[in-house]
Parts: sequence; structure tokens; C-alpha cells
Amino acid sequence: MQCDPYYLMRQALAEAEKAFLEGEVPVGAVLADLEGQIIAKAHNQPIGLNDPTAHAEILAMRAAGLILKNYRLNNAILVVTLEPCLMCMGAAVNARIARLIFGAFDPKAGAAGSLYNLAADRQLNHEIDVMTGIMEAECRALMQAFFRVRRGN
Repeated sequence: MQCDPYYLMRQALAEAEKAFLEGEVPVGAVLADLEGQIIAKAHNQPIGLNDPTAHAEILAMRAAGLILKNYRLNNAILVVTLEPCLMCMGAAVNARIARLIFGAFDPKAGAAGSLYNLAADRQLNHEIDVMTGIMEAECRALMQAFFRVRRGN
């Protein structure tokens, strides 16, 4: 099986839709191997879990670590609907994620190219290959719809 970033992003979007329905900011994440085989999926749950670290990326990496029985996620691809924040990028670097694929940029909190670029920071001990803009319009539209509903527009 060859890695299909669009298939993986569709899976991440399905997770983001779960978050939307739960009243969480609609971010979904999928962690796969380099062949594209899905290891774990998750969506944002900080409200539901009363946990400020319960971002989709963190939950997917935690689940993958348990499944793989390793805190290192070498040769893994992290697919996220929204550009990860500093916390999530820090965790991805520490986990040694090989590739990050994300849909929409986050100009207010993004740490993979928008505000910061931890993925390519040579001062850190690991760099992550980044692919952006996969299904960007769909990812952005879901986020915008969520905030329209939240604001009552």
C-alpha cells in the first residue's frame, strides 16, 4: 500500500467532525506508518476530558505509542486537519515523527510554519518533513462552520 495523503486527510476530517459534534474545536488527527497504514486516530477533546493537553495530535500519538509499545514514533506520519500548535509540534519532535501533513494553516497558533517552524528548527534534535495544504479548503471550511455556529452567526 502506498501512502495516500488524501485518504489519510479524509480520515482526519472524519475525526474532526466528531469533535464538531461534541462541541470541541474540530481538529482531527491520524497517525500512520510510511506505507499509509493507520495506527491511531483521534479528535480534540480538551473540554470533554477536562484536559488542556487533549489535542487530537497528542491523543493520536499517545494511542500509537501504546499500540506500538514505544514512545518513539519513528517512521510515522502525523496527519492533522489544522497546523499543530507549539505543544503538539514539541511532542511530534520528541516522538521523532518522520512526516507531518496538515490541511489548514493556523496563523494565530501554528508552529509548523505560521508563527513558528519547529519542524525545521535546526536547534532541536529532530526535523520533520512537512506537507501542507492537503484538502485545505475542506479543513478550513469545517473550522469556520464551527466558529459560525459557536458565535451564533
